[in-house]
Amino acid sequence: MQNKRIKDLVKNKYGQVANGASLSSCCGSGCCGSDSACFTMNDDYSFLRGYEKEADLALGCGIPTQFAGIRQGDTVIDLGSGAGNDCFVARAETGESGRVIGIDMTPEMIDKAKNNASRLGFSNIEFILGDIENMPVSDGSAHVVISNCVLNLLPSKEKIFHEIYRVLKPGGHFCISDVVTTGEFPESIKENVELYTGCIAGAIEKEKYLEHIYGAGFLDVTVLKENEIVLPADVSEQYGDRFSILSVTVAGRKPE
Repeated sequence: MQNKRIKDLVKNKYGQVANGASLSSCCGSGCCGSDSACFTMNDDYSFLRGYEKEADLALGCGIPTQFAGIRQGDTVIDLGSGAGNDCFVARAETGESGRVIGIDMTPEMIDKAKNNASRLGFSNIEFILGDIENMPVSDGSAHVVISNCVLNLLPSKEKIFHEIYRVLKPGGHFCISDVVTTGEFPESIKENVELYTGCIAGAIEKEKYLEHIYGAGFLDVTVLKENEIVLPADVSEQYGDRFSILSVTVAGRKPE
């Protein structure tokens, strides 16, 4: 799929989700539709400080904020911030003296996140409409960058990691939960629209994913958590053990 078509597809689908629709294939719960588009993988955020149920659309594949090492006073950028779930958890860590910036390319998600922040009375959270392949943020703006199950949806992972490097302060770090693959990933799955918007078909091989991180200049790259995603029975029966899908939480540091 061409880059613009992919972005338009994702923007449209997640705009529908912001307005109350569910994904027919999804990172979270509430799956429906054909067996080949039905799987779940989101983690439970409810035990974390700052959690807001209204901002949790169950679209994640991990809990990057749990491992991000956010400190009081930090500036945090959340890529693909959705309704603000990770931003509100990050704010509980960075405190009133810090700042949290959420970036999302879906207008409906930005509106939903702003409404949530307004309802909660938070003044140090900002939600910006933008493309995370070209972030509307200055160089060296953030101490920490986080993201949850978003990079797999966009075509240029390599460019995104260079952008993360650019917006981080020297010595800053990222913590990202995402979906990757191992083995021979079938073309028929890559072209499946529902599986693409559901975080599966846009995933790349784990080793290539890590290569992009190192290639952007990051140090101390570590896979903090890794779980295999159980695929629907009809997909497993068709492809056997030719490939697997993993949810991973990865961290890395920009040199001082």
